[in-house]
Amino acid sequence: MAAGFKTAEPLEYHRSFLKENCRPDGRELSEFRTTTLNIGSISTADGSALVKVGNTTVVCGIKAELANPAVETPGKGYIVPNVDLPPLCSSRFRPGPPGEQAQAASQFIADVIGSSDIIQTEDLCIERGKLCWVLYCDMICLDYDGNILDACIIALLAALKYTQLPEVTINTETGTPEVNLEKRHGLHIRKHPISASFCVFDDSILIVDPTAEEESLSTAQLTVVTDEEDRLCSVHKPGGTSLSGDKLQECISRAAVRQREIQKLINKVIHSVKTAQ
Repeated sequence: MAAGFKTAEPLEYHRSFLKENCRPDGRELSEFRTTTLNIGSISTADGSALVKVGNTTVVCGIKAELANPAVETPGKGYIVPNVDLPPLCSSRFRPGPPGEQAQAASQFIADVIGSSDIIQTEDLCIERGKLCWVLYCDMICLDYDGNILDACIIALLAALKYTQLPEVTINTETGTPEVNLEKRHGLHIRKHPISASFCVFDDSILIVDPTAEEESLSTAQLTVVTDEEDRLCSVHKPGGTSLSGDKLQECISRAAVRQREIQKLINKVIHSVKTAQ
């Protein structure tokens, strides 16, 4: 009977749970799904991470390439994020060029990189005006069940923290770069931004870490990004109903708690991988 009710009246079905302050998957309203992290699984990348938030699965691979700095920013390198939502991750995505949601996710990640100081692009410059690193950060969703942004940010941060770049020197006689693959160093990660995403039901009920179904039934979505100093890096709210100041404050407080949980998880996984090497 419940299955029929769920199919015929999905919103009423969800409301019957929300009235009892819980959700169809048994979680409380402010509870995230189990989050697991695996790093260094792509041996061909300079850094990689695989994240699961519930069923939502995202892998991030980072490839570093040498390039010339832009004329207007001679002392800076580049970070180029890209989010891919291929048809294999969900029937909602079609083959072909990136759809609206993938483009919006890529833009969101680019904004977070810009506003959070996760890496300063000056750190990617090897020789001013001549040579710099470009970090291509590709996040591919393997299984889509809502809350893609949180999963992408965790995967990106973990992959960046695990990235090792080879030492590059410029030959003084020929002026050409020489890459030493034996000597590698990590990136200077200055801040650890983590996002927490929320959905609003019936303009008033706030739930955290929505599944794909919860996203489709909600009246608004919101993503809050904070760092380890509880600094607000970004608030992303694509349309929908407005939120009161109190509700927004509640989201920011919950995001700050989430930031600490995830940073602890990333550090723990990186430590265990390094110990095992």
